[in-house]
Amino acid sequence: MKPHEIVVISGKGGTGKTTLTSLLVASFGKTVICDADVDAPDLEILLKPEPLGEKPFWGMQTAKVDPSLCTGCSACVRACRFDAITMAEGKAVVNTSFCEGCDVCRRVCPESAISLLDTRQGTSYEGLTEFGPMWHAKLNPGGENSGKLVQFLRESALRTAREKGISLILTDGPPGIACPAISAMTGADLAIVVTEPSGAAFHDIDRLSQVTARFGIPTAFVINKADLALRMTEKLKEEAKARNWKIIGEIPFKRAVVDAVAETRIPVLELEEEIKLIRKELDVFL
Repeated sequence: MKPHEIVVISGKGGTGKTTLTSLLVASFGKTVICDADVDAPDLEILLKPEPLGEKPFWGMQTAKVDPSLCTGCSACVRACRFDAITMAEGKAVVNTSFCEGCDVCRRVCPESAISLLDTRQGTSYEGLTEFGPMWHAKLNPGGENSGKLVQFLRESALRTAREKGISLILTDGPPGIACPAISAMTGADLAIVVTEPSGAAFHDIDRLSQVTARFGIPTAFVINKADLALRMTEKLKEEAKARNWKIIGEIPFKRAVVDAVAETRIPVLELEEEIKLIRKELDVFL
């Protein structure tokens, strides 16, 4: 039987997505945890996994110049549409951060001095927390193929869940609706959207709800810091009712929660009652 997967997402960073994920992990207990927010992974700060292993993540190929063969004709510089190649001391030099691996430079080089090589774009990690196995990763700054890395993490988490007979995977997804976010939510059994009572929230949850609907993913919403702007919270709830969006919880702002996170501690006691109510709603989905 395929394990259930819940992915926690948001329209932007800083909504409390990772904190909620950590609280759900602590509430459910035995789970496989996947931090798919590879551009800014920080779930490990709260869960403190014991390292079990790591693997390099190889992204797309990029160009490399053999200076012993390069004659400095600059044909590759003229051909590159991404301005990834410059001349230095009479030799072509590739900036792999700009290179798109299109292969044009290799084809136009009269000396066959250019080759395409796999480029390391990040690192994936396997760990063990007190709540269960964890997969997470760090993408290099400016690294490409983040969606592919997210896919690898989810596949690894699914394999681990099946091998260990664990029935639930909790995934902390990237914010937004770009490639890594879509890679994190596609095929999930439930998406939880964490939002805040602000004007931008309407736009964010509208975009996310369109994406989850497009992929047929059941979606629920949690309003974080709901008491900081009560009028806006009520507007969000009215909009949700009108559009048949399911709000499964409201979390108030508490200074004690901020302090707990600053101490790298999951705020279990600080939000015990709120998480109980969210869990009750989630049990219906599961």
